[in-house]
Amino acid sequence: MQKIQSGLRCGLRSRWFYGVSLGLAVGLATLLSPWASQNPDGLDRVAQDQEFESRAAEHPVAHQLPFYQAFDEYAMRGVPDALATPLAGLVGTLVTFGLTWGVGKWVVAKPETSHKDP
Repeated sequence: MQKIQSGLRCGLRSRWFYGVSLGLAVGLATLLSPWASQNPDGLDRVAQDQEFESRAAEHPVAHQLPFYQAFDEYAMRGVPDALATPLAGLVGTLVTFGLTWGVGKWVVAKPETSHKDP
């Protein structure tokens, strides 16, 4: 009985931790993303500094992926400018969380339950 109560408390603490963490991540992604730097990101900056930006593929493979139709750099397409970046941050955070959660559930094996007492 004590083992079951301990497991329930641990499960509730984990859910609380994951919920608060996801809430913080979503809050940061949606509320702070409009103030993100307008300067080029690291890869673009290096390409500009090293003068090989013009050699980039005209039709990169990333533009053929399904989500490219929904996103334009760090913003959502077809959404007013004031909401495009926060919405992209929200969607990106939730997709990343979902993929991470799913991979974690898939990779971590459930412990075998044994009915044998030592």
